[in-house]
Amino acid sequence: MTAEPAAPDAPRSRSERTADSRLLILEAAVACLVEEGAAGASTLAVQARAGVSRGRLLHHFPSRAELLVAAAEHLSTTQLDEVRRRSAALMADEPTGRERVDRAIDLMWETFQEPPFWAAMELWTAARTDPALRAALRSEERRLRAAIAAVADGIWGPQIAGAPLYAELCELLFTSMRGVALVYAFEDRSPATDPHLDLWKRLAARMLTIDSQG
Repeated sequence: MTAEPAAPDAPRSRSERTADSRLLILEAAVACLVEEGAAGASTLAVQARAGVSRGRLLHHFPSRAELLVAAAEHLSTTQLDEVRRRSAALMADEPTGRERVDRAIDLMWETFQEPPFWAAMELWTAARTDPALRAALRSEERRLRAAIAAVADGIWGPQIAGAPLYAELCELLFTSMRGVALVYAFEDRSPATDPHLDLWKRLAARMLTIDSQG
């Protein structure tokens, strides 16, 4: 008995092809940004890496600023989804008190060693002398901060997120971790042993009025 020939794949729609090419360009831009920095993420470099025509790239992203900001948004959105999954696994046993605080801070600190953080640093630095990039980045930064805050609320949990000084603590941790993380652009040591980790945990427990045995 002969096998039935496989049915040919249905042709992709124009909208599907457009979405595919946009994703291809974004992933190429992310790779250039993370591996080569903002200076190496030119439209020509991204075009070559994505293997698309100049017209196709410009159809999706008329300017370099729009391309780089969209690439950072794509990377950050993907990473935030991953952090949600990691948080769910990390907090699956529903820790409370100081144990939850310590785990949350460990997870937050890990995100400052990963590609989205370094891509953001490249963009922020480049934006200082690039008005078009600065304008494109400003609105995206506000959206991203709101998305990060929502993910952070999930990591900490509703009980801690309802504490009076929770918002101030999150802002303090975010800005402090960002500054400390910059040292690892040239420092050759493990971020997991950074002395600030202990400080952040003690400070968080104090601000949240959580007993060290909680």
